[in-house]
Amino acid sequence: MDDRHNLLDTIANAFVPIHPDGYKFVAIGAIATLVFFLFAPTLGWLCALLTVFCAYFFRDPERVTPDRPGLVVSAADGKVSAVVEDVMAPRELALGTAELTRVSVFLSVFDVHIIRAPVGGKIIHSTYVHGAFFNAELDKASEENERQAFVIETKSGTKIGVVLIAGLVARRIVPFVGDGDSLEAGQRIGLIRFGSRVDLYLPQDSDVLGEVGQTAISAETVLAVLPGEAKGRA
Repeated sequence: MDDRHNLLDTIANAFVPIHPDGYKFVAIGAIATLVFFLFAPTLGWLCALLTVFCAYFFRDPERVTPDRPGLVVSAADGKVSAVVEDVMAPRELALGTAELTRVSVFLSVFDVHIIRAPVGGKIIHSTYVHGAFFNAELDKASEENERQAFVIETKSGTKIGVVLIAGLVARRIVPFVGDGDSLEAGQRIGLIRFGSRVDLYLPQDSDVLGEVGQTAISAETVLAVLPGEAKGRA
């Protein structure tokens, strides 16, 4: 009985839930698949594959976030594409002219696209900026691409900038939170559809642990420790 129960748990855990934002895309794909199978089976198989991909793209796995003050976890799944010191935050963050450290994570179309809060705190500023759709890996994407910006203030008063950037394929950023909302680290804050990037702007004297080329897991991978906190990986 225990073995059977464990097997069922293993099978159930292999299926990752879909975020509600993806239901309509999966439903449209499923309907198109049924219609095309009636009149053009080859197109029906193509639609079936696209429907499966939509379900895969909108997957929303549970995550276990390290619970220690001062940790900055990755806001996105993907690859750390840049760690740049001595940069100014984009003007939409309204963080002034102080030099900060930017940590960028690039999301391919195969990564989970649910974006999560890198720290706990309160959103004190948010804004949506319309723009271009250059390759999100390019440096100019930070200033020219369509993007959603948040500033999160931690309980200790540290301000963290989070910018969700659309890419070549991405055409929509869906925020789940806004000005005045209180957040827990790892909480879902938005969704970027189909390939993108997330930039974190941190105080310059943060202890950055993330390295270029590293694979990051949202809400779990520790990218930095904020100034004044104990250092080291969780």
